[in-house]
Amino acid sequence: MTNEKMNVAKEMSALGVAARTAAEDLAKSDRADRDAALRHAATAIRDRREKIIEANQADMTAAHDSGQSQPMIDRLMLNAERIESMAAGIESICALPEPIGKILAEWDRPNGLKIQRVAVPLGVIGIIYESRPNVTADAAALCLKSGNAVILRGGSESFHSSRSIYDCMREGLSAAGINLNAIQMVPTRDRSAVGFMLSSMAEWIDVLVPRGGKSLIKRVQDEARVPVIGHLEGICHVYVHSSADAKIARDVVLNAKMRRTGICGAAETVLIDSEAENAMSVNICGALIAAGCEVRGDEKICAVIPAATPATEDDWSTEYLDAIVSVRVVEGIDAAIQHIGKYGSGHTESIIATDTDAAEYFLRSVDSAIVLHNASTQFADGGEFGMGAEIGIATGRVHARGPVGAEQLTSYKYVVRGNGQVRQ
Repeated sequence: MTNEKMNVAKEMSALGVAARTAAEDLAKSDRADRDAALRHAATAIRDRREKIIEANQADMTAAHDSGQSQPMIDRLMLNAERIESMAAGIESICALPEPIGKILAEWDRPNGLKIQRVAVPLGVIGIIYESRPNVTADAAALCLKSGNAVILRGGSESFHSSRSIYDCMREGLSAAGINLNAIQMVPTRDRSAVGFMLSSMAEWIDVLVPRGGKSLIKRVQDEARVPVIGHLEGICHVYVHSSADAKIARDVVLNAKMRRTGICGAAETVLIDSEAENAMSVNICGALIAAGCEVRGDEKICAVIPAATPATEDDWSTEYLDAIVSVRVVEGIDAAIQHIGKYGSGHTESIIATDTDAAEYFLRSVDSAIVLHNASTQFADGGEFGMGAEIGIATGRVHARGPVGAEQLTSYKYVVRGNGQVRQ
């Protein structure tokens, strides 16, 4: 092992030991102290707005100089509005009901035992993320709210921004008298730190949450020695049913694709029912093209939309994260569901329909983490779900699914109360 890797291993092990102790402290903490820390952190973020923007400018300059893509730069950028949104998000997390100690179920046994299933923290959570510096605030706040210690490893492209936000979160801990190691950040950009986190910290980290591009998430899922909560990609669909209202269809599709193209909840494919084909296709595709979106269509779409380019087989399974959309005409609702099942990633799908029976059939039949009726896929967001914020959208079927908020960062234990019962 090289000296550099030995130093990384030593640093990461120290983080793990400190996090485990902090998790034990948090498990005994009360809501008032944790909420006070969150309020102080929100205030610190507002007070240090100019310093955060200054740090972000350093990251933005480096991103431009290295030729990073426009979607990545958009995810990286912080301004006064986004910083205020971070602070407000922390306050909304603070206002959530207490997730720890919540009685999930209770019952009595014939022998007099009283049994409760009670929510408890997961313990120590490792979070590996790219680009978005606001994840530093969201993730730290959600972990603290749910009584978990957290080790954050942000992307090298957002290093200065994330460190500046991290300092604000630690200021909140200090003001509330909470162990500062409840929130820690990997102090190095060395890539071997990620490898060590995945392979050699099972003694301290209970679960990993990746948030970033397909390659990062796949690496975490492939190499992690502890459970992972995450999604591979967001190939989201909007299906326009034959009963769809034309204005709702146009407005929802336009928002789902173009509100923010670089987020995982952005629609990547539009499926238009053959019974609504020509007029609806012209209406929807025309609006997308006018908004600056490239349309890649199947033969039927290209026949009525001269500006569309032919879609390839790869387009149906591509997460563009850009102003590009694939559009296909499908022969009915079952064909739409089959397309989603074949090409989708289990993230978010929406049906636009006035036929409520068709909508209910779609909602029941599509096996994705989030399914919507007459609403934009861009609502796939913990804040929009009333969770304050989220660490990510989980597309797996174990433990958490959909937006991962404070409640999803808990496990449970059984508390059994008796009065001297012994088992025969």
